[in-house]
Amino acid sequence: MKDKLLAFFLGRRLEDTELSEEKFNVLWGIPIFASDAISSVSYAGEEILLVPVLAMAAFRVFLPIVAAVICLLGILVFCYRQTIEAYPEGGGAYIVASDNLGEKIGLIAGGSLIMDYILTVAVSSCAGAADMSRLPPQGFFPV
Repeated sequence: MKDKLLAFFLGRRLEDTELSEEKFNVLWGIPIFASDAISSVSYAGEEILLVPVLAMAAFRVFLPIVAAVICLLGILVFCYRQTIEAYPEGGGAYIVASDNLGEKIGLIAGGSLIMDYILTVAVSSCAGAADMSRLPPQGFFPV
């Protein structure tokens, strides 16, 4: 029963020989995967303006948070540099996690990236709808 439900929702398991046919080419890969960065930039301006207002209201908390974010960015850069050295031909989350932590963790890493893309689209759609609701009734061009 469980296998039938999984096959219904996820489809049948592909053979190793079929996997090469399932990769995105440049024509489809760039629009699909670039939407993450493009959508983040599209609504980030409003959030950037909101942060200084909140920072002035809570200045005592602001500096430790900035220090924590800078430390996390430093760790991220360090980890990315190690990954680039270890996988010079490119290594995605699935390959890196599978090689170092096991296949199940690799599947979790790959699945979490898919969820990230889905949630990015959802957040972008909500941000766009919220921005559209702030427009005057006549729209972009006043009559």
